[in-house]
Amino acid sequence: MASTLPHAQLLDRESTALVAVDLQAKLLPAMFAPEATVRNARILLRLAEILNVPVILTAQYVKGLGPVVPEIAESARGAGQFEKNSFGCFNEPGFFDALKHRAPKARTLVVAGVESHICVMQTVLGALASGYLVHVASDAVCSRTRENWQIGLDRMERAGAVISSTEMVVYELLGRSGTEEFKKILPMLK
Repeated sequence: MASTLPHAQLLDRESTALVAVDLQAKLLPAMFAPEATVRNARILLRLAEILNVPVILTAQYVKGLGPVVPEIAESARGAGQFEKNSFGCFNEPGFFDALKHRAPKARTLVVAGVESHICVMQTVLGALASGYLVHVASDAVCSRTRENWQIGLDRMERAGAVISSTEMVVYELLGRSGTEEFKKILPMLK
């Protein structure tokens, strides 16, 4: 009998979407680990491209915080940006409809972005309240301080999100080695 606990379920590429939250020019330099966050978000975006997993990028108050950084925008070609002013994506008018349009089969969301304790956490809580299973790639989210990053992760986990890592997400969605998909993503994992 299969478990219905989120932590006991493997990710399924057919029912998963990636939400990359607010990886923007004026936000990232203030994070405690911006390079690792961008690197891991890029791996997830590349994997999504290889596996045809739907992606939605968000950008918070673009007028003040600037666009999504070029390396993320390039890694998510065709995903476009969903601009928002609400901290949590699910509180922004039109976000849920945009997500359903972009990822109609998604039952699970993998979340990356900044800040762990603000926009990421509020997005994750909104996703959980909307009935999604949520996996947070802990090394692809960040905050200005390590303490707030950890507090955000802890709260999301207590709320029911699965706290994971970029490599865990990659290998779960791939499911096996020796495939063309595996060969395409492997160079980014070395």
